[in-house]
Amino acid sequence: MLTAGDEYPIHQTPEPVAFSGSDRNFYDRYFFNGYSADGKTFFAAAMGVYPHLNVIDGAVSVLRDGKQSSVFFSRPLNMERMDTYVGGLSVTVLEPLKRIRLKLEETEGIALDVEFTGRAFPIEEPRFTRRIGPRMMMDLTRMTQNGTWSGKLRIDGQEIAVTPDSFTGTRDRSWGVRPIGAPDPQPMHPPVPPQFYWIWVPTNFQNLSMFYHVNHDEHGEPWNTRTSIVMDGAPQGAGMHMGDVNMDVRYAKGTRRMASATLTAKDHEGRPHTVDYEPMGTFLMKGIGYNHAKYRHGVFHGDQLMTAREDYDVAKSPWHEIENLHIQEIVRATHKGPDGKSSVGVAAYEQLFLGKHAPSGFKDILDGAA
Repeated sequence: MLTAGDEYPIHQTPEPVAFSGSDRNFYDRYFFNGYSADGKTFFAAAMGVYPHLNVIDGAVSVLRDGKQSSVFFSRPLNMERMDTYVGGLSVTVLEPLKRIRLKLEETEGIALDVEFTGRAFPIEEPRFTRRIGPRMMMDLTRMTQNGTWSGKLRIDGQEIAVTPDSFTGTRDRSWGVRPIGAPDPQPMHPPVPPQFYWIWVPTNFQNLSMFYHVNHDEHGEPWNTRTSIVMDGAPQGAGMHMGDVNMDVRYAKGTRRMASATLTAKDHEGRPHTVDYEPMGTFLMKGIGYNHAKYRHGVFHGDQLMTAREDYDVAKSPWHEIENLHIQEIVRATHKGPDGKSSVGVAAYEQLFLGKHAPSGFKDILDGAA
């Protein structure tokens, strides 16, 4: 099965590009978010390719004044992984590892045409490999990049100018194996209670980016984590990795939602850094397909293009429903560095807290904080 990708020197196996090893859960995804400096406007998008399911899907979602509106797309991939469009949504690489164009022709009242420009070379996060018993749950690589946005966004007739001095954000590329599409019909034996504790906070400050992420097991031990500072314009590998890192999360009472948080770390010279995070708004990741009950990633929706719109009142979306657990909290971040220097930035504080987590006092799948 030859496709356009076979013209390029990008093969990773002896097979044509259409085939990606042997795991049916292989995926290849774009993710984007963008936010205004005041936190009042937030948008996000995702586009995923699932070669062994022969599906490509995508979504765009906009959050303003507590109201979130999303459009979803899905179509057969037809084995052609180089066609990065689905319905009116397209992703175009303008300059690899630097500039990307994200475009949505008006669909169900939502449109955007924006360009992302990276502030520095993307960082490569440590490879994520996680098994549940003997079964592989995740085995993937992700690169992450902070940047600025330019262009325009329109929702229900209201046009919003997106300028580099007012809109920053993050984009990532991840690929590998993770649960997608229809769930496995044969459960684990013996059953393993679900557990996933995840924080991901790429933060945009005035002249630098700070990256933090962690996966904890139920005991609070990290199985994947990294904290680093990257100055604007830095080349590959020039980030400064931090040590003695701790993220102190304070939860809203009776929930698993972050009410405030503080990151403490030391740089390579042993100097202390502190970042305080203050929420400004909540974005539901189901709005771009993550854990969505119907439009989750990789689901087959028929032989023709599928398009749908959904709207959410975020404040009325119960936090304890499974599809509402995965969120990005728009936050104001205050960095206090060595010699009393400080700066204020904006970030999307991504969290997914499911199951036990001893440091938080979580003893079941969905119990809230005391």
